[in-house]
Amino acid sequence: MKKEITQAMPEKDIFEPPVEGAPASAEDEHIRPRSLDDFIGQSALKANLRVYLQAARSRGQVMDHTLFFGSPGLGKTTLAQIMAAELGVNMIPASGPILERTGDLAAILSDLAPNDILFVDEIHRLPIAVEEVLYPAMEDFRLDLVVGQGPGARTVRIQLNPFTLVGATTRSGLLSSPLRDRFGISLRLEFYSHEELADIVMRASRILGIRAEHEGALEIGRRARGTPRIANNLLRRIWDFCVVHGRDALGREEASGALARMGVDEMGLDAMDRKILSVVIEHYGGGPVGLKTLAVACSEDERTLEDIYEPYLIRIGFLKRTPRGRMVTAKAIQYFKHKNQSL
Repeated sequence: MKKEITQAMPEKDIFEPPVEGAPASAEDEHIRPRSLDDFIGQSALKANLRVYLQAARSRGQVMDHTLFFGSPGLGKTTLAQIMAAELGVNMIPASGPILERTGDLAAILSDLAPNDILFVDEIHRLPIAVEEVLYPAMEDFRLDLVVGQGPGARTVRIQLNPFTLVGATTRSGLLSSPLRDRFGISLRLEFYSHEELADIVMRASRILGIRAEHEGALEIGRRARGTPRIANNLLRRIWDFCVVHGRDALGREEASGALARMGVDEMGLDAMDRKILSVVIEHYGGGPVGLKTLAVACSEDERTLEDIYEPYLIRIGFLKRTPRGRMVTAKAIQYFKHKNQSL
């Protein structure tokens, strides 16, 4: 007899952001697309990127510096890896917060082979001093470093091999104008449709050896907040439920039951999303409420609220930002009324 997987369970927040600078798991690396043909979604971006890559290969020149921007989990790192693979060069990864000193950047840049790609994640968090050293490196492929202090200080110029800087950021507005203007190519990643996410789930399930039906994959796609990273995470967790409860395939029923136990509802909202909305509705009469106050009330970091939770709640029309603070919409209030009635 099949065991049910829809029994109640304490809600758990499954959309917590990854720790910055943490390496991707072996499974994550395994399911990453290796070419533009394997990359699902972002059709307009892919078409343009394909042209830029082809042109660089045809001319035999280094590709222009490229900036990817968009919400977390949409594929910025994956596209940088694909660029390196398509151009046949190495990709050296780094992160904005890690490059604290100019010497750190100089060591990486001077070690690059011709036409290599330097990938800097969270590039908007580069320290100003490091950013200024980057300008001549991007424009003229040289480093101008000051050696020594006081009257004995002198400038040392180091010639670099031609390279491509690929920057990724979730907050393009925080990039300084001088840095942003030095990127010849700027590409925005959009959220994915339910069907695109279903295709991504089906591809990942084939690679991971998971028997998934299209209806089950589509159910995951509907609740994955338009983000492949979340869709792939949900796939693995739902398959855990299937394995433990003796299900040999991941269909719509299995996906719905497991997602209900994980606290992910039909709108893709998890426990923290609902907590944010309920705090604004019940404690502050629907708002407005300041971000700092909301973060304290929800026991969550301000930046996490801004970068992880708010974009989706705003996108589905449940929350809005005003000069006076955050406010819930009539749509969100109606959702909560309906939710309470159905419980």
